[in-house]
Amino acid sequence: MAVSRLLPLFLLLSVAAGGAYDGAGQPPISRRSFPEGFIFGASSASYQYEGGVMEGGRGPSIWDTFTHQHPDKIIDRSNGDVAIDSYHLYKEDVRLLKDMGMDAYRFSISWTRILPNGSLSGGINREGIRYYNNLINELMSKGLQPFVTLFHWDSPQALEDKYGGFLSPNMINDYKDYAEVCFKEFGDRVKHWITFNEPAQFCSIGYASGIGAPGRCSPWEQGKCSAGDSGREPYTVCHHQLLAHGEAVRLYKEKYQAVQRGKIGVTLVSLWFLPLSPSKSNEDAVTRALDFMLGWFMDPLVGGDYPLSMRRLVGNRLPRFTKEQSKLLKGAFDFIGLNYYTTYYAASLPPSSNGLYSSNTDNQANLSGIRNGVPIGPQAASSWLFMYPQGFRELLLYMKKNYGNPAIYITENGFDEANNKSLPLQEALKDDTRIEYHHKHLLALLSAIRDGANVKAYFAWSLMDNFEWVNGYTVRFGLNYVDYNDGLKRYPKNSAHWFKAFLQK
Repeated sequence: MAVSRLLPLFLLLSVAAGGAYDGAGQPPISRRSFPEGFIFGASSASYQYEGGVMEGGRGPSIWDTFTHQHPDKIIDRSNGDVAIDSYHLYKEDVRLLKDMGMDAYRFSISWTRILPNGSLSGGINREGIRYYNNLINELMSKGLQPFVTLFHWDSPQALEDKYGGFLSPNMINDYKDYAEVCFKEFGDRVKHWITFNEPAQFCSIGYASGIGAPGRCSPWEQGKCSAGDSGREPYTVCHHQLLAHGEAVRLYKEKYQAVQRGKIGVTLVSLWFLPLSPSKSNEDAVTRALDFMLGWFMDPLVGGDYPLSMRRLVGNRLPRFTKEQSKLLKGAFDFIGLNYYTTYYAASLPPSSNGLYSSNTDNQANLSGIRNGVPIGPQAASSWLFMYPQGFRELLLYMKKNYGNPAIYITENGFDEANNKSLPLQEALKDDTRIEYHHKHLLALLSAIRDGANVKAYFAWSLMDNFEWVNGYTVRFGLNYVDYNDGLKRYPKNSAHWFKAFLQK
């Protein structure tokens, strides 16, 4: 866990004077350090925030089903039934954003709050439309831009039951129909659309390791699932998500963009990787790790096909694009959303010799944040997360060099502490390690921008503490503290005050 302390008065005064200082000899920076028009915001997601799962006509999602049928797969056996109740407290959440001086809010729409059974055949839920209209209007009344993610992992359970969800190509048209409802209803005000959040991670935890919804994997994998194929299904699901993305982008560009004057893209996640030791084999492992995480989506979106390393190593388990599909995907974005959290070492691994294939190991790379017992950087509460800001800069410059320097929005970047229930409130608000994390990553981002990376926005994960998927409520990523024992009251942490000072114009 990151040990925090209260910022001394002289540091608070330094911050208030316009310099963001973390006590580690870092130079002061502020909003003014960044290009004019650069957007700062915070991110959220529907299942992690909203609650109200049985209210307002919302239908069940795969995460509702997963958390209730497999509570043992969530560390604290919790769920998002109430989450942090943004369904009722959204005005308070918008106020927190405004108080910090943020420019924008990235949130996701719950598919089943719009189409309760996932498809148009079940009708559009006007109460769901009203909720998101209220949220969007509240943001705009406070001068905040809505950045809307259409899919953040909460597939309709009805479509999962009907034809297997994203395992089926039928999902492509149902997703497109859902996206069109959103374009029609909200596109007059929403000018930034994100089709999918982290498809690689969705496919990995849901269909390879099986530790996330819908909980499918090979029986020998981590999740010990009752159904699935870790060597095929992740590739099938992500293939259909890529095609659904392409169809939604084409629809938006042909039918809505000229009138609504918005932009559309997709959010991908990638770590940066370093060779475990200097050797050609480990350097090759770094390249494969990047191909299987970032190239999985960027290569089709820029070049129309999967990376050569994926095609070679996955073989006939990897779906193929038709010529028409390649054409659909190539250039199908106005921007790329990018989530970065940490960097790992990569070491070369021999290919599987036992016939047990998984998309998690097809890259033939052993990935770890620890080398010879030493973490690559300070460790967060989450075992996978280490502070390594240099990797952020390197990843952005890799995007510039390898993918034509697309417009990038950093849609998530953050650090968590453990949910220590014995800490008094005032102690729990002292999150100085988070301040150090964001400060150093903003410096790394600024360095990448000065070296030509085309980055337009930075969103912190997360606006508030929330339901963190398999971690439940055991960790806290928020800039604002949520008191789970006292009516879900929100309190700004030191990091929220730091951002407020950083963002002062």
